[in-house]
Parts: sequence; structure tokens; C-alpha cells
Amino acid sequence: MAGGTWTLQNKVRPGVYVNVESSGGTLGAAGSRGVTALALSLPWGAAKVITPIVAGEDTLTRLGYDLTAPELLLVREALKRARTVLLYKLNEGTKATAAAGALTATAKHGGLRGNALTVVVQTNLDDTTKFDVKTLLDGAVVDTQVVANIAGLVANDWVVWSGTGALTASAGAPLVGGANGTVTNADHTAFLAALELFDFQTVALPATDNALKAVYAAFIRRLREAEGKKVQAVLENYPTADSEGVISVRNGVVLSNGTVLTAVQATAWVAGATAGAEMNESLTYAAYDDAVDVAPRFTNSQIEAALNAGEFIFTPSGNRAVVEQDINTFLSYSPTKNKSFHKNRVIRVLDGISNDMKRIFEASYIGKVSNNTDGRALFRKEIVVYLTALQEIDAIQNFDSQADITVLPGIDSDAIYVEVNIQPVDSVEKVYMKVQVR
Repeated sequence: MAGGTWTLQNKVRPGVYVNVESSGGTLGAAGSRGVTALALSLPWGAAKVITPIVAGEDTLTRLGYDLTAPELLLVREALKRARTVLLYKLNEGTKATAAAGALTATAKHGGLRGNALTVVVQTNLDDTTKFDVKTLLDGAVVDTQVVANIAGLVANDWVVWSGTGALTASAGAPLVGGANGTVTNADHTAFLAALELFDFQTVALPATDNALKAVYAAFIRRLREAEGKKVQAVLENYPTADSEGVISVRNGVVLSNGTVLTAVQATAWVAGATAGAEMNESLTYAAYDDAVDVAPRFTNSQIEAALNAGEFIFTPSGNRAVVEQDINTFLSYSPTKNKSFHKNRVIRVLDGISNDMKRIFEASYIGKVSNNTDGRALFRKEIVVYLTALQEIDAIQNFDSQADITVLPGIDSDAIYVEVNIQPVDSVEKVYMKVQVR
């Protein structure tokens, strides 16, 4: 299904082509938000595939650690606000192995975490012709199998068995040789190719490499402009992107346990928080969860300079770290894209409308409804109900269902032309007060 922007009504592929400019009952409510994406080098887990991690789920089996472990810091930060993290393990790594007689145990995944595994083979107390084969992680049993020989063993969540013949008792054979391996920029390119097939709102790049930042920014630009997929990337110190699709994080925070997160690491929280924010919600002055300070702090003039440069910056407020202003890097204002496109709350509304209209059209109209007066009236009604719902939650305002929507035949017999006038609602951020003393 195609999408994107248009200049002339000359598109070839069926789809929805949306131009969003500042001048000038749906079959589903506004699409759900809360999905962010993250690619990391990890010590455990399936490599080179997207693994959805839902907030609140047990991560031990799939990621090798409880979510509170330091190794999953960025996943944890993203899930403070995101509903789901589309996690991609960049590194293949080397799988740890161990031998106990004729039996060989190989870690299911590559990475250092495999070195925490141990295999124990003991004679079964109830049937001395059989053995208890236990897999231990950090000394705790995570799998037990009672078998007569090696052939009876089946792979579990942690190890894959190989070898033939009889089992030999072993008090403990630790797996060794596991390594994380290295990551190249090509691994990130593979991640973005895989991610494109998923629905998400944001993607974070926790890295300082400007070449990679440019790749992510170009990826987002292509999705927004050529594919009609309105998403955002969160990068560290990259205001030169000058795009409503790119958020540039200027600094980090200090957590309550003393952990100092850099701007690179803070991209995970910003991506999760941006994905999790609703269309009627701004992150301006939102507190970073469990943060008590910012790192580094900036002077008033430095903060103003950062905001003017299009940077997303944290500032201290009491014993908290708060978002100074929920903005993106877009600064090239024009008559058709004004200053409101710089505000992420506005972008969430505009992006939500574009994504939802595309979704509704694909699900219930394309190839199913006649392009005649009745068909166009039906689609117009869908838009009216949808935008009315947005107005009811203060995502837009001053919507007139009679005057603000036009649905006409397109140039081709299978095309329609839709024109919608909307006014997104921003949040109060500045109060100018005049006090007269009598």
C-alpha cells in the first residue's frame, strides 16, 4: 500500500497521498500509540530479528535478564513510557559451549550471558537407569529433564544439546566462550529494513556516530515523505536534521540511585515517552521517571540557545528532571509549514490524522466502495466522525463539519480528492501577565 505526499494527481499505485499544510463515524478510533523501536548490542537474545517487548512482561527467557538488570538499562528506560519496544539485537555474538562426557551443550543465543549457564547431570533418585539433566543460570535451575540417554534430551530456552550415546554424571559443566561480538553500521541498516515492516511511532538511536544519525534521519524522511508512514526518530545532538520527524536530545539525567544517563542513553526514554504520548498530550515539563537531576546542567542563555536550535533539553525543577519544551528539529519555516510544525504535540495530531486516514481507507474503502456521490459521501462521513472525536479530546479545535471538509472526484476515475482544514490544539507553555497596582 503506497502513501506519501503529492504535487500533481499523477500517482500510479493505489493509496492515500496526504499533504499537510499550515495554510489553508470512523471504522476505528484514533490509532493506538505507544510503540517505539530500539536496536542494541546485547549479551543474550535472538539476533537480527525484531522482538516485541511489552511493558510488564518477564524478560528473563528472551533477553537473559530481569528488566531491572544493568544490561537492560535502555530497554527499561524506553518502557517507562512506551507500551511496547520493538527490540532488535544487532550482534550475533559467539555461543558459549560446555561438554559433559559425550554430551555437548551450546547456548541458544550468542553473547556473554551464555557464560552464566551450567549443565549438571545426576543419576535420578527414583530410577537409577535415568539421569536428571539440569540447566542452571547463575546457579538457579531453569530447566530439568529426566532422560535415559543423550537422544532423549530436547532443546530448552537456554541450551541446545548435541552428541550421542550414554550420559555421564557431572557435578557441573559451565558453558564458556560466549562473546558479544562487534556491531557495524551495516547492522543498523539491516535493522531499519526489518523495522520498516512494523507499525511504530518512534525509533531511538543510542549512538554518537553522525554517519549513523544521517542514515536514521534519511530513513525517517523517506518513510514520512515517500511511504506515508508518519514516524519520528530520536537522536543525540543532531539538530541539523531540521525535520519534524527528528528529535535531537541535548543532555541526560541523573536517576534516583545515582546512575548518570548521557544524552545518548536518554534517547531511549524520549523515544518511549514520545511514542506513548497521546495526540492531545504535550511532554513539555513532563518529568523524566525516577530522575532527580539533569546531566549536565545549563545556564539560562544556554537553554535558550538549545531551544532556538531545535534541541530537546532536560532542565532541573525541584528534585526532578523535566522536559523544557516538547519540540523537534524543524526550523525551516515556510508559508505551508509554519512554526507549529516545530511542536511535537501538533505533529502527533497531524501524523495521527495521516496514519489513521491511511489505515481506515486501506481497511474499509480501497477496492470496496464505489467512486460515486454515495461512496464519497460515506468517506466524508468517516472523516467527520473521526475529526469530531479528536475535537472532543482537545486534539483539534474550531472544527466545522460543514465547512472544513471537501471530498471531490479526482482526475482519474479511481481517485478522490480530499481537502480538510484543521486547527491542532497546542498546550499552554507561556503566560504573559500584566499586573497593575493601584
